Amino acid sequence: MLKKNDIVEVVIEDLSHQGSGIAKVDGFVFFVENALPTERITMRVLKLNKKIGFGKVEDYLEKSPHRNENLDLAYLRTGIADFGHLAYEEQLLFKAKQVKDNLYKTAGIKAVELLPTIGMEQPYAYRNKAQIPVRRVNGQLETGFFRKNSHDLLPISDFYIQDKEIDKLILFVRNLLRRFQVSPYNEADQSGLIKNLVVRRGHYSGQMMLVFVTSRPKVFRVEQMVQLITEAFPQVVSIMQNVNDQNSNAIFSKDFKVLYGQDYITDSILGNDYMISAQSFYQVNTVMAEKLYQTAIDFSDLSADDVVIDAYSGIGTIGLSFAKKVKKVYGVEVIEAAVKDARKNAERNGIRNAEFLVGSAEAAMEKWSKEGIKPSVILVDPPRKGLTESFIKASAAMAPKKITYVSCNPATMARDIKHYQELGYNLIKAQPVDLFPHTHHVECIALIQRVKS
Repeated sequence: MLKKNDIVEVVIEDLSHQGSGIAKVDGFVFFVENALPTERITMRVLKLNKKIGFGKVEDYLEKSPHRNENLDLAYLRTGIADFGHLAYEEQLLFKAKQVKDNLYKTAGIKAVELLPTIGMEQPYAYRNKAQIPVRRVNGQLETGFFRKNSHDLLPISDFYIQDKEIDKLILFVRNLLRRFQVSPYNEADQSGLIKNLVVRRGHYSGQMMLVFVTSRPKVFRVEQMVQLITEAFPQVVSIMQNVNDQNSNAIFSKDFKVLYGQDYITDSILGNDYMISAQSFYQVNTVMAEKLYQTAIDFSDLSADDVVIDAYSGIGTIGLSFAKKVKKVYGVEVIEAAVKDARKNAERNGIRNAEFLVGSAEAAMEKWSKEGIKPSVILVDPPRKGLTESFIKASAAMAPKKITYVSCNPATMARDIKHYQELGYNLIKAQPVDLFPHTHHVECIALIQRVKS
């Protein structure tokens, strides 16, 4: 009978959706970090539940030909790049398989056009946003990332998948904080001042925003720091402070103060300019977001007479990309600040055929239906939990010809497609898009079409 700390020889048979190797021993399914299919390893048993176990690689007896040997293991230990040990082409194949398997297991869909995952030519240094914890490690203020399933900070200077200018700014600010002896936050007793550094950078504009997240409103040699930061990084157009006195996982509170410049940066997607605040939802991989949005436009096969409803419209990035090609776009978003941004962004780009309202998508559907609005396309881009059943019914009741589904979770997308099938719609094709190279996340565009009333 297996027990903790036993060492056994196993062959890795598969990968979990989060990048752990899967092995089967004595009726247990083991999850093993940094192990790939076909690899033969000696494994130490770390933990056993009723039928599931967790193991650790002691030694590699046979390695996969698809292993990336050059990865710093810090990226695996923190989850920054939990697929970084797998060759990139294999990551793309695995992500397509995730979509295919979910569609079959959940919605019973076998025969559908599933296109190969669209990947990046240079799948590194792509993230345009960083949220970096600041803590004391071995007596010194450090920036880095938490180890998986813990709040132990692992110091990191190169974040691998993050814009290199962002990395440089974080290291520069870290050294300033040390120089001015600013105290890092301590979760145990909630002492210390600096909790997080948040940086955003426009992919095309190059503009940068720096946010100091602090535990209290205390000011920390601001004038000197601002001068030094802006001299070294003239592309920094916004420096802000966010005071968050809660000991929680939430990065921001509502309490923002501008220390320098403005409270936003600008950038563009598919030729539209956007104002991006500290809290705006804006895709973190601009290059692949453009490919994602263009795929959604292409799948929708738009005409000048189309009326589009953009549910979960955020700051308007997808809806305004559609607006250039159609008669009218109606957007709805539950976050009021995002709707204000969407309206400003429409005005900023001279787009007059898009309107945005605050509220739940279900309530908006009911309102627009009563007003006699008949969409030909409904665009949905829900959070990871997917669509609610009430929204699916409300959207199907409006009888659009097409529903273009932008998904960040293939499991909930497959569940929602099954509901649409029951209401007279079929999945026509699906296209995975790799917005998050070297991680387990996969985005997908699905075209769902009405087949009967």
